[in-house]
Amino acid sequence: MYFKSNVTFALTLGFLIACLAVTAQGRPANKTQAGGAQETKQTLNLPGLKQPVEILKDRWDIAHIYAKNESDLFFAQGYNVASDRLFQLEMWRRQATGAVAQILGRKELDRDIGNRLFTYRGDLTQELNWYHPHGAAIIQSFVNGINAYIEQTRRQPELLTPEFKMLDIKPELWTPEVVISRFNGLLGNINQELNIALAIREMGVDRVKDIEYFQPANPDLNMDPAIDASLLSKQILHLYNAFRTPIHFTPDELAPEYRGNEQAAAKMSAWSSTPTPIELSEERSSVGSNNWVVSGSRTPTGFPLVANDPHRIQEVPSLRYWVHLVAPGWNVIGAGEPSLPGVSIGHNEEGAWGLTIFGTDMEDLYVYDTNPGNPLEYKYNGGWETMRVIHESIPVKGEAPVQVDLKYTRHGPVVFEDQAHHKAYAIRAAWLDMGGAPYLASLRMDQAHTWDQFEDACSYSRTPAENMVWGDAKGNIGYQAVGAAPLRPNFSGLVPVPGDGRYEWNGFLPIRALPHALNPAKGYLNTSNNYLIPPHWPYEDALHYQWADAYRSQEVAEVLDSGRQFTVADMVALQNYVLSIPARTLVPLLRDLDIGDPVSRQAAACLLSWNYILDKDSVAAGIYEMWQRRLEANMQTFLVPKAALSFIGLIPLTQIVNFLEAPDGEFGADPIAGRNAILVKALNEATAELTKRFGPQIDKWNLGAFHKAMIYHPFSTALRSELQAKFDVGDLPRSGDEYTIDATGRDDNQTMGGSFKIVMDTSDWDHSVGLNNPGQSGDVNSVHYRDLYQLWARGKYFPIFYSRSKVESVTENVLDLTPAAR
Repeated sequence: MYFKSNVTFALTLGFLIACLAVTAQGRPANKTQAGGAQETKQTLNLPGLKQPVEILKDRWDIAHIYAKNESDLFFAQGYNVASDRLFQLEMWRRQATGAVAQILGRKELDRDIGNRLFTYRGDLTQELNWYHPHGAAIIQSFVNGINAYIEQTRRQPELLTPEFKMLDIKPELWTPEVVISRFNGLLGNINQELNIALAIREMGVDRVKDIEYFQPANPDLNMDPAIDASLLSKQILHLYNAFRTPIHFTPDELAPEYRGNEQAAAKMSAWSSTPTPIELSEERSSVGSNNWVVSGSRTPTGFPLVANDPHRIQEVPSLRYWVHLVAPGWNVIGAGEPSLPGVSIGHNEEGAWGLTIFGTDMEDLYVYDTNPGNPLEYKYNGGWETMRVIHESIPVKGEAPVQVDLKYTRHGPVVFEDQAHHKAYAIRAAWLDMGGAPYLASLRMDQAHTWDQFEDACSYSRTPAENMVWGDAKGNIGYQAVGAAPLRPNFSGLVPVPGDGRYEWNGFLPIRALPHALNPAKGYLNTSNNYLIPPHWPYEDALHYQWADAYRSQEVAEVLDSGRQFTVADMVALQNYVLSIPARTLVPLLRDLDIGDPVSRQAAACLLSWNYILDKDSVAAGIYEMWQRRLEANMQTFLVPKAALSFIGLIPLTQIVNFLEAPDGEFGADPIAGRNAILVKALNEATAELTKRFGPQIDKWNLGAFHKAMIYHPFSTALRSELQAKFDVGDLPRSGDEYTIDATGRDDNQTMGGSFKIVMDTSDWDHSVGLNNPGQSGDVNSVHYRDLYQLWARGKYFPIFYSRSKVESVTENVLDLTPAAR
């Protein structure tokens, strides 16, 4: 199905009207904002600055920072982000340094142990300068700026947001080590690796290969005979998962006047840090992204367009933060994680770039035989090697500090010891090597003005593994996959291996050897976490095998292959397009089936006359989404033995569609009849669920009736109900699902997806647009805490102005920072 012209027109017209309305409201006349409010101006004297800095905040709360030197630029970036996101930064710092138990008590001790265990312990200066030739100075300036605001809150505690009072804590100072922490990165597949091994133990290699969707097919899943599979358990990765999972606050951790009821506390006490296979597969499919770049041959202006919508957790405040950085040698605008200097996605004067996850396999689980006479020794190359031990003292609220020994083999951190069976387990992680701090190498990209410079910058980007696309004002478009790709000469990396020296990495594939392209004849490049290894790729040792379903990529390509010309508004429409590719295959399977239940017959008729658009107001979309959920669940139990259900995640929908399109003997003596029975059973269950929830009137079953976006504050379940309503944001209905370009998830509530989106016009940067959900500010009392949610939920964007004159036209606040007198 092609991108329908009426859909294009409706989305384009809506977008233009929204942008014009928002712009008109934000444009000051004689420095007077909408509603008669005057543009505010403030001057602050700050120790640490060398020269004056000007920060213009526009009406969408993007900070445009104008500095006279590099040091002041990043100092001001740190100061500014701390003024908007200080509590988010404080919790980031505590996780990065393993200091959460200090404020939340013993339940967070394992998180702190895990964070300390996986701390980067190499040469700090070399590490910082990996990300940029001036990396150490840039990061120190950024940290100094954060600390300048923290010092200001010590003089003016009223600047602290309510969360600090609720927890009765104060923010503490940052160091460069916080910036290079790895805890929040998209790091690897270690949980899947262990689950695959456990599934193989229960149902064998061949069955696992039948169910999982490996690309390329038929990887080696045979475990070395030295691995005793009976000793494998999920407990092995407890410390790893403890430091990787979000913090869950409970009512008892807050001051009494803010606490919710004990039911919330009981609910949270049942939470486990170990993700289930279903949760892992949901995360893998939801934490994706889309990007594409269209050459000037396909645009009216003759210049490329670059679009990106990275998909991560929907949270308040947002994971990403917009900023515009201007100083000699710097003029870059875009967004990145608040804890990092620079911009991860955006554009400078000459080029624009965006990213999605490529997903090299950066982790392996090693299993060791340990010495019965000395558990610190492990077998390697026929002899005994001694683990390195680092002793640390971890502060714990309400008790004495806990003393821990952190242990390391030659491969990496020891996460579990089974002394009864003389085994130890460690993780080799490429992201613990130099250059493994997520996204930080974007500092080099921020100053890339040509494709060659961009490619060079990409060669420093090791974590996460990404698909980088590029478009520039000279008309070039390009693609480069990046990331640390270990070379495994004799194993796949999909199951644990002995740590005795027989399974070693042979270094890493040079980043420029990863898939790449420049100015393809088709006139565009697009990625959506799909399989991107070209035919006959020569680097089999660097392969990884688990990719997202290709539906999003397929639909983007269908639209971009249509032969038409594309504008910025068309790119916005495409980012919010919700055609369901799998529905085009699954729904026709219902035609002419014997469906006994009259409600299900009516539902099937509705689906068979549907256009496959998962619109929030569509009844057919609501029926389909519930039916697809039941199909996925039923196929899971149909194909996976009960003993392996706790180790196999959601079967990829591509596999399910393949099974249903061409049913084999697993469906019974009459495979077609067996397949049809599953289709009808799922439909009956879907209509029963919709009837139960919304009543028998089918016109009440629209997708938006149950698919919404409520964005929860980290304190949400710990707060009193009236405070929950203040801190949470939502809940508007949403179109789409996890397989549409506008990826909104498979559950009732959208917890993942594109909170940040951007479309960049290389012909005129002031024509670029974007959004950030739910707002720039992390202060619940700020007007910018939730002001962008309504735009985001309706697929509307705001202009991302770049020129000084355009920025000044929508300036809301001006902050002049001046050096303090010495």
